Amino acid sequence: MVRFNNQFPRMLKQGELESFHLGSGLQERFHFKLMVRFNIQFPRMLIQGEVSLQADEDNSTDMKRFNRVSTDPPKVKDPGDDDVSRAPEIKCGLNTLQLMGVLVACLMGLFSVSVILRDLPAYGLWVGAEARVLQVKPTKEEDDSSQPVEVPKDKLLGGLLAAGFDERSCLSRYQSVLYGKALIREPSSYLISRLRRYEALHKRCGPFTGSYNKTVELLKSGQQIGPSDCNYLVWLSCSGLGNKILTLASAFLYALLTNRVLLVDRGADMTNLLCEPFPEVSWLIPIDFPLTSQFGGFNRKSVHSYGNMLKNNSSQISVSPFLYLHLVHDYTNLDKLFFCDQDQTSIQQVPWLIMKSNNYFIPSLFLIPSFEEELRNLFPEMETVFHFLGRYLFHPTNQAWGLITRYYQAYLAKADEKIGIQIRVFEKGNAPYHQHILDQILACTLKENLLPEINPKKHIITPPGKNNSKAVLLTSLNSEYSDKLRDMYWEHPTVTGEIIGVSQPSHEGYQKFGNHMQNVKAWSEMYLLSLTDKLVTSSLSTFGYVAQGLGGLKPWILVKPVNETAPDPPCQRAISMEPCFHAPPFYDCKNKRGTDTGLLVPHVRHCEDVSLGLKLVDREN
Repeated sequence: MVRFNNQFPRMLKQGELESFHLGSGLQERFHFKLMVRFNIQFPRMLIQGEVSLQADEDNSTDMKRFNRVSTDPPKVKDPGDDDVSRAPEIKCGLNTLQLMGVLVACLMGLFSVSVILRDLPAYGLWVGAEARVLQVKPTKEEDDSSQPVEVPKDKLLGGLLAAGFDERSCLSRYQSVLYGKALIREPSSYLISRLRRYEALHKRCGPFTGSYNKTVELLKSGQQIGPSDCNYLVWLSCSGLGNKILTLASAFLYALLTNRVLLVDRGADMTNLLCEPFPEVSWLIPIDFPLTSQFGGFNRKSVHSYGNMLKNNSSQISVSPFLYLHLVHDYTNLDKLFFCDQDQTSIQQVPWLIMKSNNYFIPSLFLIPSFEEELRNLFPEMETVFHFLGRYLFHPTNQAWGLITRYYQAYLAKADEKIGIQIRVFEKGNAPYHQHILDQILACTLKENLLPEINPKKHIITPPGKNNSKAVLLTSLNSEYSDKLRDMYWEHPTVTGEIIGVSQPSHEGYQKFGNHMQNVKAWSEMYLLSLTDKLVTSSLSTFGYVAQGLGGLKPWILVKPVNETAPDPPCQRAISMEPCFHAPPFYDCKNKRGTDTGLLVPHVRHCEDVSLGLKLVDREN
């Protein structure tokens, strides 16, 4: 029996089916080779009897073809008159009319021949044991570059991601695992269940829902409204792209812990960089939100900031329609009380929180006692926080995903090993290139066996053949570092015989805040670095933090140079993949005195690259 997939009638009707080949087993049974060709007129021709068979005159082949005839169409034998319980014996000696009847019966599915057709994903169908291709004309939709190329087996990342999205609207959401980047650990079942609960909350309370509209009207009125069924956290962007991504993850976790709906300031250009992370309802703050005009003026001096409200009249906080949380690096000691348990109690009485930060403040959330148990259940392995949140929230838009995948296929895919090197120079002055930085990179990568030594005395070390290859992806605002590294490995062979390729996606010269295309390239480069096998990053760089967290990588961190001299040792291995909180509070909320918050619990430690910073580590570390 000829069986077709559910697309065959549509393809036959719309002319998308050009030809198919029958397997050799069927050819042997019929004693001839057969090829069927269709065009858009075939269904009508088949019905009206305008199809006949002719044999090629060429003796070198016994292929038969359908051809349209223009005179007196033959009367096709009614397939219902045939005995369909067995396949009739067909030989080359059969006349045209008889053979035509057999073929029509095959195509109409009334005749038992065991040829099985199965789908060839996205491109065609396969026929028979020898998998001869049934060619299909691509439709406009199938030919669109936005159509997924392949459906990954674990596209939901072990349940971390929600199903039900339109895959073509955001290809990266379900395709990231195709690039070798599954999650490095398994998310807890509790984290997965809490994410589904949050998505339900967001759907019920998100923009333009009845609950949202009601709370917005109360906000406009300025009434003392207190907490409601739907409470909100509005995230305002601050600083560069790396800071934005880290603080957005921090804000989401705080919203998750406090059962708030996270809304994102659309003025941050995030709509062109990131796909919507939640099903059905947007996370972008509506344009007509009543406080939008005030966003640009929020700072530590704002009368609505938590620190200033504590300073002036703390009794008004719980009845205020909204509260501004200033968690930028210049925040005051009163602002820092946000990280104290007793202050969280009063903050939770306010339905609208507006937050601005340029810090990854998640480590200090782990020091708030009322959050401790929940965080332990969400993240049994403490160093996976940003890895899981980042892979859940941050999916490149199709524009950015195109840059990422094209570059990956061109420069990284075929290498045996991929090495990422991220360079951010914090030296004073305007010099675009510093030799001591390149010296430090070479010292680090050679000492840690990330890259091989060169042999300047020989031209060829190994005979032709398959040699291991390493692709070095270098990101920097300046191109001279990659130029010199590439020339070194081009002009000299390696002592190991490995082939080293060096590439750099962009070299913008300097950071242009608010430039859309530079942001797209920067986001693409962060993501590309996360796809490498081993990573070298610069101290204090949020760009590198994002890459290591998304990729689940413990990088080698370049030690910050002093007096324009390459330090010794040149780099050190990170103790966890987590980003660093650069400006944490040093305050013991319980005893109301200053303290070293990097010594309070075993899973919050000082950072390798910022001595006063905090980062999460696994308890065993």
